[in-house]
Amino acid sequence: MANEIEKGKGFLGAGIAFPLGLTEADHLRMNSLEDHVRQSIQLILETAKGERVMRPDFGSGLRDLVFSPVSSATLALVRHEVQDAVIRFEPRIDVLGVTVSITPDRPERLNIELKYRVRETDTLFNLVYPFYLDRGET
Repeated sequence: MANEIEKGKGFLGAGIAFPLGLTEADHLRMNSLEDHVRQSIQLILETAKGERVMRPDFGSGLRDLVFSPVSSATLALVRHEVQDAVIRFEPRIDVLGVTVSITPDRPERLNIELKYRVRETDTLFNLVYPFYLDRGET
């Protein structure tokens, strides 16, 4: 990590890994650099608006869409929520594109593909985030 900071990547940060876990030496798992950015994006997507008391605007509106029907309108709303939240809350990246598609064999599962570039390193990444719609069937 110290070597990477010397190379100019220290701005990407480091922190406790998400989800919480322990290393083999019973220390909290940590993440750093581009992995820290990726986990920050996942945290944004998994946090519902209003969930954080001190930052009620933080997060995405994905949870509000869980019971939505599988339709082109829902896909467009999911795309909008992801793009808006990531642009707003992750200043270390440029969003290059967000694609939402239905998994052919599991229509209740949407695949959200986020293409982004880390600004300072000009490194390209692709994050695929599965999002499940509950169709209310038992």
